[in-house]
Amino acid sequence: MKQIAQNYRTGELAVLDVPAPVCRPGGVLVRSLFSLISAGTEMMKVSEASMSMVGMARARPDQVRKVLDAARQQGVLAAYKKVMNRLNSYTPLGYSLCGVVTEVGPGAGEFRAGQLVAAAGNEHALHAEYNWVPVNLCAAVPPGVLPEHAAFSTVASIAMHGVRRAEVQLGETAAVIGLGLVGQLVVRLLIAAGVQVVGIDPVDDRCRLAEKAGAAACGPPAGLDGVVRDLAAITSGRGADHVFLAAGGTANGPAEAAVKLARDRARVVDIGKMKLDLPWNAYYGKELDVRFSRSYGPGRYDDRYELEGIDYPAGYVRWTEKRNLESFLDLVARNEVEVATLISGVYPMADAAGVYAGLKSGELKAVGVLLEYPVPAGDAPAPATSRVLPRAGTPAPRRTSARKAQVAAGFIGAGNYASSMLLPHLAGLRTARLAHVATTRPLSAVNAQRKFGFTKASTTADAVLEDRSLDAIFIVTRHQTHAQLVCRALETGKAVYVEKPLALTRDEAERIASTISRTGNDRLMVGFNRRFAPLLVHMKELFGPGSGSSVTRYLVNAGPLAAGSWYLNEEAEGSRFTGEGGHFIDTLSWWAGSLPEEVYAVRGPGSGDVHATVRFASGAAGAIAYLTGGNSRHPKETLDATGDGRNARLDNFRSAAVWAGRRRATTKARGQDKGQRREMEQFTEAVRGGGPMPISIDSLLATTRATIAVGESLLTGRPERVWP
Repeated sequence: MKQIAQNYRTGELAVLDVPAPVCRPGGVLVRSLFSLISAGTEMMKVSEASMSMVGMARARPDQVRKVLDAARQQGVLAAYKKVMNRLNSYTPLGYSLCGVVTEVGPGAGEFRAGQLVAAAGNEHALHAEYNWVPVNLCAAVPPGVLPEHAAFSTVASIAMHGVRRAEVQLGETAAVIGLGLVGQLVVRLLIAAGVQVVGIDPVDDRCRLAEKAGAAACGPPAGLDGVVRDLAAITSGRGADHVFLAAGGTANGPAEAAVKLARDRARVVDIGKMKLDLPWNAYYGKELDVRFSRSYGPGRYDDRYELEGIDYPAGYVRWTEKRNLESFLDLVARNEVEVATLISGVYPMADAAGVYAGLKSGELKAVGVLLEYPVPAGDAPAPATSRVLPRAGTPAPRRTSARKAQVAAGFIGAGNYASSMLLPHLAGLRTARLAHVATTRPLSAVNAQRKFGFTKASTTADAVLEDRSLDAIFIVTRHQTHAQLVCRALETGKAVYVEKPLALTRDEAERIASTISRTGNDRLMVGFNRRFAPLLVHMKELFGPGSGSSVTRYLVNAGPLAAGSWYLNEEAEGSRFTGEGGHFIDTLSWWAGSLPEEVYAVRGPGSGDVHATVRFASGAAGAIAYLTGGNSRHPKETLDATGDGRNARLDNFRSAAVWAGRRRATTKARGQDKGQRREMEQFTEAVRGGGPMPISIDSLLATTRATIAVGESLLTGRPERVWP
């Protein structure tokens, strides 16, 4: 299928061939008819992509802070590579469309195939021929509403939520500053609610368009005094009950104009993205109530609402994202709101690059621009969920039962970790061939294919699992999917690599062990990469072999999670320690040269803090302090080891020291290397030659069981044995 995307590093905007998404549970597959270009929001993104690196940094200081923190923890080179990996990728555009349901997933029974729907979301209602849309971001279009009008629903919901935030009442007066697409929709919704409206915008055509829709008076910022006089005549000198800031940019003029238009104790609602340096004396003097309006309404940025379909009861949250979509469509159906006059042009989606260029240059002066999608013939085949990339050069070598020249690798998942920490190393190995990648988002699959040379890109894990040409399957997805995918991958008879954790529960771990026993396929590797880190390996060589008298302590300065992180959904993805703790238990087990037998854990004062002690079969002991409340400038990981008259310390994979006898040996690394490159090399070599996996299956299962037992110990308050 076709999708419109932009490279944030180069600014290139293109119509790409990508694999079509599959219909997943909890949503519907929608074939696009019309999608709306949001000239404000989208053009801001397009403009940022054409900036220099300095310009981008000025535009997004929040991201700069994240990069600086990453550089302190991981090193400048690693942070730079991570940033470039993200920038040098195609990103999707679009978030408001109307289309036809082609397939209904389990749990989305309120919809039916062939139904006309409006869809929302900057990850789900993209400028693409097909989109998978969750139920709470989809609304049925009433009879009589044209699809090109229904395509306005998402942007209209932004305007509608702003109006709701103001709590307007019949007979009141409002001023709208900024008469772009959102501002025009605010004007129409206010008039439908019985509110008199004035408007401010520097573009005369927009002012006239708002007046045609029913605004009492509109004018440019330079003519603000005239609009203030008109407003005074309407309100007997009181001023506007509500002021809506629907503008964008870095100028503070809208915030200053608002106070001149507002009455005493009026409400000022910010809908756009603009500078808000509020003149304190003026705002204080009128005691203005400043409010923010967040996107389409309640439910936005809540994965449980948007992705899992868990609705808010109307008795507690009357107007959600979905109900705002439905409300707007109902207003259009009853001719209470019209959007036909907002359509400045309708263009084939194939011409999207030119349309965006015209909007950016100003040659195309428009408020609402629609992209129209081709209607497939009645007998057209279903859209392909895989895309094959023609490869230049010599073909892949023919396979034999002897040692393989190359390992054909298939990836399920290609997110940021896979793209920055695994795939660059595999792509650099002559002994590996990247054959197939599958991600749920079409553009992610194409980005991985373009960067790393995968022969085929798909949007379903089944495509990789059923690919007989593969030698190894890599599973780099969210935690809750690991166990199921591992079992399915082992059943194919291929070698399997899975990122930690191997399993989240005791039942999942035993299901994997049972699958290994039943299939006889123990060619399994878990991404416990730290034992392969060159600096740590060197430190252990200097320290000597582990013994029953050794004691190790691992301090992890994990830090707090960012708001909205999927790690916060512990019910689905497991706790932070269950997800990450296997790294540290595996490292201590490798250092001791023994498997864990018993764990005991207590919680710390911070959310997510865990203090765990581990007893190994040899008698060695280890302790892990996994802490979330530390300083971000402190090293993330430090390891101390003691035993047999020796000491060793690893400082965040940057330096290591060993004290033995009367000598101290210190080693410093050029950069932070946590072992992913050597891990990929050793796994690939084991698959090529049929030799043992880099970590034994007994060790993988013991580490996984010990990690799960830590969670059990936190609940029981007593030591827990690592079963069986």
